[in-house]
Amino acid sequence: KLLHAPILRMVHNGDDNDDNNNEGGGGDGEPTIVEEEPEGNGGGLFFQSPYLASRMAVAHYHLREFEIAQECFVTLRDRDPYRLEDMDVYSNILYVEENRVLLSQLAHCAVKVDKYRPETCCIVGNYYSLKTQRAKAVQYFQRALKLDRHYLSAWTLMGHEYVEMKNTAAAMEAYRRAVDVNERDYRAWYGLGQTYEFLNMHLYALFYYRKAAALRPYDARMWCAMAGCYLGLDRREDAIRAYERAVSHHDTEGIATQKLASLYRQEGNDEKAARCYLRHLELRHVATTPNRPQGESVLLEAVINGVVVQGPEAEALLFLASYHKNHGEYETAAMCCSRLLEYPGPEKEEGKALLREIRSRRSTTKTSASGTDGRLSRQQQQQQQQNVGNRITSSSRRFEEPEDDSMMEGGGQDESSFEFSP
Repeated sequence: KLLHAPILRMVHNGDDNDDNNNEGGGGDGEPTIVEEEPEGNGGGLFFQSPYLASRMAVAHYHLREFEIAQECFVTLRDRDPYRLEDMDVYSNILYVEENRVLLSQLAHCAVKVDKYRPETCCIVGNYYSLKTQRAKAVQYFQRALKLDRHYLSAWTLMGHEYVEMKNTAAAMEAYRRAVDVNERDYRAWYGLGQTYEFLNMHLYALFYYRKAAALRPYDARMWCAMAGCYLGLDRREDAIRAYERAVSHHDTEGIATQKLASLYRQEGNDEKAARCYLRHLELRHVATTPNRPQGESVLLEAVINGVVVQGPEAEALLFLASYHKNHGEYETAAMCCSRLLEYPGPEKEEGKALLREIRSRRSTTKTSASGTDGRLSRQQQQQQQQNVGNRITSSSRRFEEPEDDSMMEGGGQDESSFEFSP
């Protein structure tokens, strides 16, 4: 029966099957979980093991696959309703999703099972944190540490609460204790970086962000944090490379694309800025349509008309309207301006002015071409829209692979300033 148990294996995307690729510690591609069915029939002794099920759920949680992880935890609780091990990780997922009802139910069940467990205290602390009752949340995290001084999650979560309370000294102490418990936990290093960045100590923050990025090189958030510190240190080239690295690692939140577009725009590189803004709008459109089939191509018209217009999206639409107007693509520019009319910010008036200018240019073009057949046929207009829409596809390939690993080495600059431990 042991031989029939399923084999779980974590691999990195982009790695070859050659065993020699693993000798150097592997690449920095994003890991994925692969379940290999063994030869033969039968479920095996470990097929429905609660321990393996919890490990699978925790692995999906660390890969930020929260929906899959939540399904695993729900199934695990159905099998073993009195289980408390790793339930604090489940509470973290419910906290991120802001699911107060399920988190409240989980906290009540955990208290009924055993209220003197560190996991129970962390679950209740997360519940009070979601209700923005910071003092009570810290109190329960401290109770968890009284029960187990080496409980890593309690130190990290308590540091997060102190950051929200703007108690930076206590937050740094909590994060340092978490590092002492497990120096390979990226959350503590990332929390230290956030705390020092909150104090505008960008060099110190960069030191800790680089520690976190070394542990999770496939996480776009680490590279975005490093890029923010580079901007604070006025190292724009390093910031651009860090944001490009974040985009190459699937920045689904669209933070890196929006920041990268602003940097390209400030440098006068309108072509790259337009690609980044298009990519940002596509990511936000995909985020608002989660039921869209995977791999389906997105049309430019569907992206512009379907995206929810907020501050960053209004900036992107305004720039794209001006960009396409300057390139004679008046249909696309007018489409962007029409979406700006729904936004209540200052971009609305600029969109109206651009729309009037586009109409004026259209009338001028039609007047000059009245004696000839200067108008585009319907087929030509569709071809023009298709050419513009292809830029979205090309922008998604723009940052497929990072150029090098120089960001982990400081971008080729003098690294003497990093050889210390603040």
